[in-house]
Amino acid sequence: MENLHHIVVVGGGAGGLELVTRLGNSLGRKGKARITLVDAGLTHVWKPLLHEVASGSLDASANEINYRAHARKHHYEFQLGRMSGLDRQRKRVVIAPIQDEEGREVVPERHIGYDTLVIAVGSTANDFGTPGAQEHCLFLDSLKQARRFHNLLLNAFLRKNHEATQGRDHRLDITIIGAGATGVELAAELRLASRELPVYGMNHLKASDVSITLVEAAERILPALPGRLSAAATRELERQQVRVLTGQPVSEVRADRVILKDGSELPSEMTIWAAGIKAPSFLASLDGLEVNRSNQLVVEQTLQTTQDVDIFAFGDCAACPQPGSERPVPPRAQAAHQQADTLFKTLSHRLEGKPDVPFVYNDHGSLINFSRYTAVGNLMGNLSGRSMYIEGKVARLFYVSLYRMHQVALHGVIRTGVIWLMDKISRAMHPRLKLH
Repeated sequence: MENLHHIVVVGGGAGGLELVTRLGNSLGRKGKARITLVDAGLTHVWKPLLHEVASGSLDASANEINYRAHARKHHYEFQLGRMSGLDRQRKRVVIAPIQDEEGREVVPERHIGYDTLVIAVGSTANDFGTPGAQEHCLFLDSLKQARRFHNLLLNAFLRKNHEATQGRDHRLDITIIGAGATGVELAAELRLASRELPVYGMNHLKASDVSITLVEAAERILPALPGRLSAAATRELERQQVRVLTGQPVSEVRADRVILKDGSELPSEMTIWAAGIKAPSFLASLDGLEVNRSNQLVVEQTLQTTQDVDIFAFGDCAACPQPGSERPVPPRAQAAHQQADTLFKTLSHRLEGKPDVPFVYNDHGSLINFSRYTAVGNLMGNLSGRSMYIEGKVARLFYVSLYRMHQVALHGVIRTGVIWLMDKISRAMHPRLKLH
């Protein structure tokens, strides 16, 4: 094992986990390389599902993948810990100490040697330094944050339902800052929760008592997507009685309100920040690796970092150029999936002395899911390059298939089929919302 080429992947998100799974199944299983995954958590949940965990429409425990168990099945190693530094000369990754909930050290700082390093640590929310955002906003960057949000939401509904029984003002104001895909889909999920929870005993609180406002600084929601998709999404949100405010930058967030740039105020008991992303700040101090203003590691088209031929980066934490475009590859799940596929080929080629494979991003379109109500999207034709607009059940089917494709990449077709069947049984046996 010591003489094998050691590939270390830091970050077990959608792209990172898909990459180590393929590397393990191929190079690890055949004894051609040693594969190690490093992640700060013990389990993986597909990040595009976190807003569903937050609202309670998805039970995270039923959709988690345990890294240790998955590693054993797919011939790679797992190391628990958070990357905190890098020694490029000695080719070692620095892993921060692991502490328990009381702050006691469980495992001290350690180092993991590598021959090839891949960094795929994802992104965090970018509050752009907005006053009060860190203190008063909820974020959905991790499973831990999503679960905290869910508990706070249940408590808010419980409190407002009790206030209704006392004849007191029981209006619940929720504000979502940022109308990208996460903000739009979260608004729909929260509306579903406001309609479903009364069915489970909170019958003094009506959906009309829950005000949901979506605030976007750009002139339309989903500004990065086609205008037709944005218009359809706006109509659907308004149909679901979600208030949409566009062209309204946020200047400050307070404990009980949101202050807009024009001076107007929005009462808000729960405020969620879903506007913009940036790469983790520690990347800016990784032994001279080049980063941009968003802390993303700057990489070549081969996903190789500009300062080190043995270090690669991909996904949200990397700024990868696109041929013929001034903009880098967008931070989307489909991009990370495609990059994982390219990196698998490159790392396999490297062991055989073959050249790296350049990454070319193919935009397959965008899908926006409005909980159990509907979905809208556009699909890109591979041959014509034209966009085809879809909505309703067809769009919903395509949306669900994205997650199933991720599961196939991690488990294979047969196991994914079993998981799908178990999901069906679980939905039939359990309430439509997670109530605890």
